[in-house]
Amino acid sequence: MTTALTPILTAFWDHPQSWKLATYEAHDGYRAWRKALGMAPADIITAVKDSSIRGRGGAGFPTGMKWSFMSPPDGGARYLVVNADESEPGTCKDIPLMMANPHVLIEGVAISAYAIGCSHAFVYLRGEVVHVYRRLLRAVEEARTAGHIGRNVHGSGVDMEITIHAGAGAYICGEETALLDSLEGRRGQPRLKPPFPGAAGLYARPTSVNNVESIASVPGIVLHGADWFKSMGTEKSTGFGIFSLSGHVRNPGQFEAPLGITMRELIELAGGMRDPSKKIKFWTPGGSSTPLFTDQHLDVPLDFESVGAAGSMLGTRALQVFDETTCVVRAVDRWTDFYKHESCGKCTPCREGTWWLKQILGRLERGEGSEEDLGKLLDICDNILGRSFCPLGDGATSCITSSIQYFRDEYLAHLTHGGCPFDRDASSLFAKEGASV
Repeated sequence: MTTALTPILTAFWDHPQSWKLATYEAHDGYRAWRKALGMAPADIITAVKDSSIRGRGGAGFPTGMKWSFMSPPDGGARYLVVNADESEPGTCKDIPLMMANPHVLIEGVAISAYAIGCSHAFVYLRGEVVHVYRRLLRAVEEARTAGHIGRNVHGSGVDMEITIHAGAGAYICGEETALLDSLEGRRGQPRLKPPFPGAAGLYARPTSVNNVESIASVPGIVLHGADWFKSMGTEKSTGFGIFSLSGHVRNPGQFEAPLGITMRELIELAGGMRDPSKKIKFWTPGGSSTPLFTDQHLDVPLDFESVGAAGSMLGTRALQVFDETTCVVRAVDRWTDFYKHESCGKCTPCREGTWWLKQILGRLERGEGSEEDLGKLLDICDNILGRSFCPLGDGATSCITSSIQYFRDEYLAHLTHGGCPFDRDASSLFAKEGASV
């Protein structure tokens, strides 16, 4: 497995007008779509299945298999919905992709929709990113003017419509069924499953909900073949992915590399730590909803199997890096505040559990409470995990349980110091007055 960067989706992001149709077509844009129009839809699904590409949105379910699980055609409508509601703390790969190269998504949507028998696809975008919304609308307009979408595309007899929909800014709408309810004009809350979207999704019709990067990877697979895609990555985690590095690194940003690259290699590609004298303390392999890793995990291959075996999840490859100056309790407290705020309130474990997690964490962060509170935190997490209506509740527990596993002494230090030991002003206050905040 090579660890060199693989600029494919990001190949011409540095072009002065990378988002323009002319730029995209100059880099083989829409060649895959023309090729796909000459293929049987079943052959496209087979190619995607043969590539072994797994969903790039977090769960890692095989994309081609997801398509094949849809109910068979019955003469009615079938839908493709692209989940572009990227909003988890630290996750920042889809928005720059759509901003810099929107046409690769439009082409991927067209090919994928054609493969599953869909003639009207939707892109559900987070409403706050108005600049990306406008860029996608312009890309759809350019594609329509060029005849790449619309009625009777390139004389093939295929009709293809793409609607860009802006949501209202709810993290819960990243869950596929909550997204579908929002797209239908309802309050965004998860649905009871079954039925699954593949059987009854948007407007109760068979629907495939896929991540932006998953769909954007389809043109390359169709144009170059499954073997080309499988030549990158590992045996079970094939292909490439965009790794988003943020935090205490010298050059944070997007790094497109084969799955299986290590965090140590990515940090080197990012120019090393921002302060070379400071060691890495903890990091997230897949965003704030995945269990934390420490410096002991820097050489774990970043693929689905290896990260899972090490006790976390690859997720969205949102690699947030924190050095030894960071208080892990404060970071976890801030993340938990996010999940409490974004809980839709539909189920009791998540609605009540995240509220209590926030109360106890806040108390510990201020140096109040007792060691028994750590046991309470773990007990509440255990009652949320696997019992909430959707994965939001599970994700809210990950950073808490893993931080206590690796940094229990730091939680206890807050109680000993009467507050955060990383807060110099507070520490000096404690020393002088024995006060607490």
